[in-house]
Amino acid sequence: MGKQPKYRKIIEGAEALSLGVSIVVAILIGVGIGIWMKNLFGYSWLLWLGVFWGVAAAGLNIYKAYQKQKKELDELKNDPKYKNYIDKSDETDFEGQDVYEK
Repeated sequence: MGKQPKYRKIIEGAEALSLGVSIVVAILIGVGIGIWMKNLFGYSWLLWLGVFWGVAAAGLNIYKAYQKQKKELDELKNDPKYKNYIDKSDETDFEGQDVYEK
């Protein structure tokens, strides 16, 4: 394994923080579009349509981040380094007693 970049932790932290920022920005953009359409066309329900679009976009951002994280964890699961790992929290015998307590 080669030398890791000097600012790797900062970049990973910024990427995690960007999910929170993208949620807020998506909702604000949706509300802004809703207010703009309400003022342009005169229908107050267009504001709520914009809010819905913003919340839907925020939900999509969360889903994309979840899929990315799941993919990374699935790759880690298939790593040969963790192949023989045993999850001791799930192992019980037929009597419901922890296998490792005996």
